[in-house]
Amino acid sequence: MVKRLTYGMIGCGMMGQEHLRNIALLEGVEVTRYLEPDPGMAGATARLIPRAIRAATIGDMLGHGDLDAVIIASPNYLHVPQIMEIANHRSLPLLVEKPLYTTPEQAEALQAIGYPQPIWVAMEYRYMPAIAAFLEHADAVTGGPVQLAIREHRFPFLEKVGDWNRFNAFSGGTFVEKCCHFFDLMRLILKSEPVRVMASAGQAVNHRDEDYAGRAPDILDSGFVIVEFENGSRAMLELCMFAEGSGYQEELSLVGPAGKIEALVPGPVRHAPTGQVPVGKVIVSPRQGSAPVTTEFPVDPNLLEAGDHNGATFFQHQRFAAMLRGQGAVEVTLGDGARAVAMGLAAQRSAETGQAVRLDDL
Repeated sequence: MVKRLTYGMIGCGMMGQEHLRNIALLEGVEVTRYLEPDPGMAGATARLIPRAIRAATIGDMLGHGDLDAVIIASPNYLHVPQIMEIANHRSLPLLVEKPLYTTPEQAEALQAIGYPQPIWVAMEYRYMPAIAAFLEHADAVTGGPVQLAIREHRFPFLEKVGDWNRFNAFSGGTFVEKCCHFFDLMRLILKSEPVRVMASAGQAVNHRDEDYAGRAPDILDSGFVIVEFENGSRAMLELCMFAEGSGYQEELSLVGPAGKIEALVPGPVRHAPTGQVPVGKVIVSPRQGSAPVTTEFPVDPNLLEAGDHNGATFFQHQRFAAMLRGQGAVEVTLGDGARAVAMGLAAQRSAETGQAVRLDDL
């Protein structure tokens, strides 16, 4: 019999409710307390987890001894202040949504906390089945990665409570908010640290006619980023957020001296043009001797309905719960989360200035 785990949830908006739906599919795990200031989101949460108690403050939530961990899925700019508040009340293991922080000042504050419990940064893309298989076989197929390309062609930013994701000041900027996933994958795949970042980006199509109390959105909707790594490898990101008609939302391509491996990942079911999504695929292409081999990675329809990340949120929660039960370690560390944001901030600066940015300069 598995050990029962009880969680607190901070932030029950769109991503928070994806976490709640996936946690509900796990054996022996339950969210028993939640903090959500917006009445509409709080009402939706009460319908999802009617037995849970709504807390008024973080202190109120942590004042009860039955919690084993806390999930933070609040707006980006609140992550570090909330970690600090939790540390002041009662430190518990945390699963913190990406991005871990939004400004260099928050990074310094986070480093100064010295948090005594495990913190797992929620990088769901690692756990998408096709990408997980890509990661597993990348070295063997390529003979050592040299050149990585990641493409995301997707729908625009969705509407969030308070419209916080329309502004760099709250989100950290598109290359932080949306793309830290991809910078995390770059480091993981290439097994090296970034040295220099070059970006060209803009707000070409989306949100140009929006107005929020006289304030216009300043988020990017498209661009390119090139990253150079210590070991001499290179990676490129291509982002377009007005391409919701695409069959596959993410496409990864990695090449080395022995061959190429690709991953194709569909987007969310609810945003698919036909209401159906294709199956994720991994394609292996040796340089010589045989034709490309394609393997499909279907995902349980229940998991597709539970979230927008091709089942990854469920698989991530499986691993997080196993860690809490002493059956594994943190897989996405504070260092991983921090480095991914640093790369995003470097890309934001490069796009703004037109100059390459060295990570040492941040």
